Amino acid sequence: MTIEPIGQRPRSTNLIMNNLPPTHYQQQQQHYPQGMQRPPPPPPPPPSSTPGAQQRPQYPMQQGAQRPMMPPPPPPGSQPPVQNWQPPANGMPQHGLPSQQGAAAPQYRSIPQQHQQPQPMLPPQQPQPMLPPQQSGLSAPPIQQNMAALSQQMGGMSIAQPPSQSGVQSPPLTSQSQSHRTRRIYPTANPVSPSPQSSSVQGYPPVSNPQAQGYPSTSMPGYPPQTGAPISGPQTFVPGAQVPVPMPSGGSPYAQSPGGASVAAGTSAPAMSRPPMAQPAPYEPQKPRIDPNQMPSPNTVHIHDQETHASQPYSTALKTNVPLACTKFTAIDEGNSNPRFVRLTMYNIPNSEELLKASYLPLGMVVQPLADLDPAEEPVKLIDFGEEGPIRCLRCKTYINPHMSFINGGKNFVCNMCSHENPVPDDYFCNLDMVGRRLDREMRPELSKGTVEFVANKDFITREPVPTSFVFAIDVTWGAVQSGMVAQAAAAIKDSIYGGLGLPPGAKVGIITFDRSAHFYSLLPSLDQAQMMVVPDIQDVFVPINDGFVVDPYESQSVIEGLLDALPTMFANNRTAEPVLGAVVQATHDALRSRGGKLVVFQSALPTFGPGSLKQRDDVKLHNTDKERTLFEPQVSFYHDWAVKLVEEGICCSLYMFPSTYMDAATLSQLSTVTGGELYMYPRFDGSSDGKRFAADLRADVQRTYGGSGVLRIRTSDGLRVEDHYGNLYMRNHVDVELAGVTSDSAIGVSFQYDGKLDEKQDVYFQAALLYTTSDGQRRIRVHNLAIPCTTLIGNMFRHSEVDTSMNLISKMAVAEALTAPLKGVRERLTDRCVQVLTAYRRNCASGSSPGQLILPEQYKLSPLYTLALLKSPAIRGGADVPIDQRIYHMCLLRQFSVRQSLDYFYPRVVPLHILADHEGVANEETGEVALPGFVRASYTVLDPTGAYLLSSCGALTLWVGRQASPEFVQEAFGASSIDQIDVTTMSLQQLDTSLNQKIHAIAKQLVPARADFMSLQIVRQGMDQAEVLFASKLVEDRNNDNMTYVDFVCAVHRQIQVEVRPKGPVEPKWSYN
Repeated sequence: MTIEPIGQRPRSTNLIMNNLPPTHYQQQQQHYPQGMQRPPPPPPPPPSSTPGAQQRPQYPMQQGAQRPMMPPPPPPGSQPPVQNWQPPANGMPQHGLPSQQGAAAPQYRSIPQQHQQPQPMLPPQQPQPMLPPQQSGLSAPPIQQNMAALSQQMGGMSIAQPPSQSGVQSPPLTSQSQSHRTRRIYPTANPVSPSPQSSSVQGYPPVSNPQAQGYPSTSMPGYPPQTGAPISGPQTFVPGAQVPVPMPSGGSPYAQSPGGASVAAGTSAPAMSRPPMAQPAPYEPQKPRIDPNQMPSPNTVHIHDQETHASQPYSTALKTNVPLACTKFTAIDEGNSNPRFVRLTMYNIPNSEELLKASYLPLGMVVQPLADLDPAEEPVKLIDFGEEGPIRCLRCKTYINPHMSFINGGKNFVCNMCSHENPVPDDYFCNLDMVGRRLDREMRPELSKGTVEFVANKDFITREPVPTSFVFAIDVTWGAVQSGMVAQAAAAIKDSIYGGLGLPPGAKVGIITFDRSAHFYSLLPSLDQAQMMVVPDIQDVFVPINDGFVVDPYESQSVIEGLLDALPTMFANNRTAEPVLGAVVQATHDALRSRGGKLVVFQSALPTFGPGSLKQRDDVKLHNTDKERTLFEPQVSFYHDWAVKLVEEGICCSLYMFPSTYMDAATLSQLSTVTGGELYMYPRFDGSSDGKRFAADLRADVQRTYGGSGVLRIRTSDGLRVEDHYGNLYMRNHVDVELAGVTSDSAIGVSFQYDGKLDEKQDVYFQAALLYTTSDGQRRIRVHNLAIPCTTLIGNMFRHSEVDTSMNLISKMAVAEALTAPLKGVRERLTDRCVQVLTAYRRNCASGSSPGQLILPEQYKLSPLYTLALLKSPAIRGGADVPIDQRIYHMCLLRQFSVRQSLDYFYPRVVPLHILADHEGVANEETGEVALPGFVRASYTVLDPTGAYLLSSCGALTLWVGRQASPEFVQEAFGASSIDQIDVTTMSLQQLDTSLNQKIHAIAKQLVPARADFMSLQIVRQGMDQAEVLFASKLVEDRNNDNMTYVDFVCAVHRQIQVEVRPKGPVEPKWSYN
């Protein structure tokens, strides 16, 4: 990968792709010593196992005839060699396809129909015994017909073909392309018969029996050299990684260990059954032109950005070069809002809609109005204008900000949004200096800071604000008790109230339990213990307690703790299995009607009784079809209607779901998505393994910054307007975003649309104003302001774009679209948008480059990777194996994620633990920050089987231990004598008095600081634990989740870009990802 400037265009990443890699199967040849027989290819799946696949025809062979040199069928996921290439008469490419500059001269030949003799240009071969047709490996690839159009699109280039599988569709073969086939033949070693299949489930690593015959070893591309004793048995390979290179048999004179040492006689190696045959002549294939390690990686980008902003604070007056969301930085507010509060998809705004459409870039922002600041940053200033309230524009109601100009000696100010001239109140007047600025500018935060907070006057208060009230509603049905949820919920509630930071001052607490009836508790401090009152008539539910339902948690601490400790015992023998969630929502609405607050629900089963009862409607026949979206819609309107009523009273709802079967998350999630809350899900909850994660989630949810009864409005300069809002919110009109609850993690996506043309000589202004009630009962207005340059150059748009914010906004838009359109179309449009953006850059900023080069914008070079990660997410990906509740849960995650959270979701962080330096894993004495080792790529091919890696994704930690990890490492890290003795059932890492163990604990806490007190860590051993399948599915650069590898996806995008930039001619078949 090289980076070169082209004229004055923004920096770009050039991937030389005029000779793209051969198939994965061809890549293996370079790893075999001379004269060694190649391993068997995987047998093709039966026609019934792959939808749409046809049985491969067998080529007839005559008895005693010499077998021609034919390439074997490729392994799953690779592209078969293109055959039957006919060179044009004049030696020039046909169909107007670009020639391959700089490519190595290939060897071409045509294949006679009867396959009688090998071509003289191939390496000489010796006769070999006749194999049965089913073992000969000469069957035609099932996607051979589809390669016609792909070869035409690629101009004869060799590129990895996505596998023929469910969810991936190749373009049809047109008559025109079939009449002019140009194919290339890659000579390979003689095919051999496939080895017996392992007894493990197809596509999964084996849980037991590591000595399964024919299982590939860990000598795979990307592994570092290994030293030490030879491998004594076959190793596992998790699907989704690059195709490994199996070890030769022990008797082979070329048998080597992964470190290169010959395998000693008598030592076992992976056995591969093959019939005796003659040794083929040595042949060195062409090396792949794309190294996966040279593909753009988030790790490299983040390290570079961290180094850029580590030495000095970031001044918001720069307006551009904003630090990435994952970068640790200190911002100085000098008129523009801190990037922690507001992030734009680009920091050069196009002056016209035509320019924006030409780039295909999204124009929008992600607002996180109550985001937490770094301890080194200055807190938000609070300003009180008294009874008159803050100064605003009389026309557009924009709040006073640093970008308003004062005229007429300071008697008037001009609104930066609508250019209206407003009079300055007499008590706010101040003279101007020589350049027209107020003399008191630096003394007034509203005129010098991008983010300020105003005290709301009576015009913004509809009812007297009070501190937040938290009501915890616990499902105590039989399933909840048996799973341990009730006991874990009681303990987690107790910790969230009294542990850590505790609840904010003045907050109140109430507790409800429910099964077929609702149970309310009086928690008055004068009582010795809580008094329970049962309301069996749930059709007309009410709160039977006038005083004592919500109380001060510290005044009634003994009563509350006694109740929470007794709950598991009180309902231990409960046999009721029907929770009445609807009645609980109604009762909470009545109890908090005059004060607002937050309802936290713990639900373990489908509510089939009482108001809002639901039915089982999940139908697997609808999965992965166009009708699947009907399961995304609410079954009844009850929960949406009551969620709207909760918003009117300022009551937010967070829903914790513990499903063991279908729970209709699409219907129940209306309580959280409409009220501004969040959805949490713990499938098949087990208190011993999931309890820590649940407790950490609840503590973070309750103790973080919180505001109630919020109203958000976004204002922009003339010429722009807000098109739509995305997130957990409710909109009564098209302007005001109503948020019954807003936290420090609440993020709202906003897309903009043009109303006219912008003046490129002036900045474009944005203002986000949030009216809310603090958790301690104060009504305030938080205002964020931005001034962004305007441009007429498309190159500046790409140079100052931000892919992290763009993908966060695109994911929110995709989820909104998925509720009304088939997921297949959503996936196609996501891929098309990625292609269109890169094509626009190619046309407008790199038009003079070679057609064989893939030019990626420097700021957008991670767009293909993030797009692929989104396509692989359970929210969007195809396949009938994704439960509907899980799909809805991940849709809710994408809807509610901030930019920082979405980065962890798209690309996990993988930390090597076996090569820690002395300073890594040790906290800095001054800052307390733990030095982290360099992250590695999220791919199974880079995992060293002699090491261990810690994967962090969305707050969940997984520790992967290689099969060949040294006993010293295992003893020091886990306190076990061997890898077999490691306890993987505790969901935690044992505390040991060793340096390595302490370093691992410090690194884990640094990766998930919000869960440090309740750190849950899953240990996975290579080839021994079924949880490795889930671990491998998170490695987004590999082939998994019914999708292709990162390299293959970039190659497919490159093919489409070539089609788009090619001079218009006959209509080409379009590549489809679905």
